[in-house]
This record gives sequence, structure tokens and C-alpha cells, in this order.
Amino acid sequence: CTIKPKLGLSAKNYGRAVYECLRGGLDFTKDDENVNSQPFMRWRDRFLFVAEALFKSQAETGEIKGHYLNATAGTCEEMLKRAVFARELGAPIVMHDYLTGGFTANTSLAFYCRDNGLLLHIHRAMHAVIDRQRNHGIHFRVLAKALRMSGGDHIHAGTVVGKLEGEREVTLGFVDLLRDDYIEKDRSRGIYFTQDWVSMPGVLPVASGGIHVWHMPALTEIFGDDSVLQFGGGTLGHPWGNAPGAVANRVALEACVQARNEGRD
Repeated sequence: CTIKPKLGLSAKNYGRAVYECLRGGLDFTKDDENVNSQPFMRWRDRFLFVAEALFKSQAETGEIKGHYLNATAGTCEEMLKRAVFARELGAPIVMHDYLTGGFTANTSLAFYCRDNGLLLHIHRAMHAVIDRQRNHGIHFRVLAKALRMSGGDHIHAGTVVGKLEGEREVTLGFVDLLRDDYIEKDRSRGIYFTQDWVSMPGVLPVASGGIHVWHMPALTEIFGDDSVLQFGGGTLGHPWGNAPGAVANRVALEACVQARNEGRD
């Protein structure tokens, strides 16, 4: 769940929203890519209040929780300083905008996370400037493969449904390129040659952007089990509040998975 509104909350109110969503049943919440270190909420204050929300929700639910703390910064040194602080607080995951931050910075952060037991969530902010120009752009399939080589655990990959939709077969093509070890050539899905990743770790696709509970049957059918589903406004926009929105998402997901496992439509 991406915390909304993306800009304007104080660090304390931001932490409260994180707590309500996690207490309602979500596994993770997330900084939006625009949330960095603005005058109304400096990064260190946000990290502290979010850590408090994590531990409180974990104690009350008995479940492991996390929040993608945005470590993206103007220099590699500042970025790593934020990742170190997140680790010292006990946070399990940090986030990086790999296109705005750059591949060298991303690989440096990926190595740090791998060596120190942190998950690394990858946001693809700025991708549309690069991949939507069909004449001389770079297709997101290529950007996704570059990310897998650079390092990361999750990456936004479109939704097929929702706001950031993409063509279904093409989207599923680069989803397979992200998470599978061996992918056969299939031009109908945009895979122009057989790809063998050998032992290179995979990356989980993230469906995020304009999705809500009514999309759940389609999302579970399209992306399967090895994926991450993020509902921002689809959680926080619930008329009864943040926690009921989280409950609605969890109930819908568990119902769809149970129906699928029992062979029901």
C-alpha cells in the first residue's frame, strides 16, 4: 500500500497511516517515489515514526510487517547513509528509484542490502519518458532485464488492469523475464530470443497503480502467487478509513486465492 496523500503529511501522521494499514492486515506499506526529504517531513523523522508503526503493528498482529523506506538521494553516500539508518532501526526493506538514481547507485545499494539482510524494492519512476517513445525509446522489457542484472528484489511491472496498465501478453512476457530462470522465445509476448539467466537471482513483479479490491480476481489470475500487489488509493480511499481498507484488500485476496485453490470461478 502506497501511503496517500503522497505529499503534505507530517512524519507523525504518516506513521499513523502506516500503522492503520498494517494493523488492518497488510504485509507492507510504501513511500511514494515523491516522498523523500521535504521541509514538512524530513527523511529521518519519517523513518523513526514508520519504525514505531512497524513494531507496534507487529506486536499487535503477531505478523511480520514492513514499509518500503525511500533511500533515493542525490549522492550514493547519502543514499547508503539512509539505508544504514533504516537497518539500524530494524526495518526489513528499503526502496530505490533506479532510473532517477542511476544503475551504478542501484547496484551499490543492492550489494549493501544483500550483505546486510535488507530487501530492496525498486521503483521505476521516469520509465515512461524512456519507454513510451516507440521510435527511439527503450522498451521496459530491456529496462527490466537491466534491473535484474543491477540488483533488486521487487520492481513495478505494470498492472494490465488499473491506472498503469499495459498490454497483457507483453506485460506477462517481461514478468517472466524478471522472475523465471529460463524463458523460451515467444514473439507474441515480446520475447525475441530465448533467455537463460542461469543462477542470476530473479525479481518479483509488483502490480501497482490504480488497483483496488474489484481488480483482485483479475490480478490473482494474471500474476499468480510470486508477485506483490500494492493498493494505495484502493486502501486509503475506503469510506470507512485506512484500516477497513486494508481489511477489505486482505479479505478479497484470501477469498480469490481460496476460490482458485478449490477450483471455483
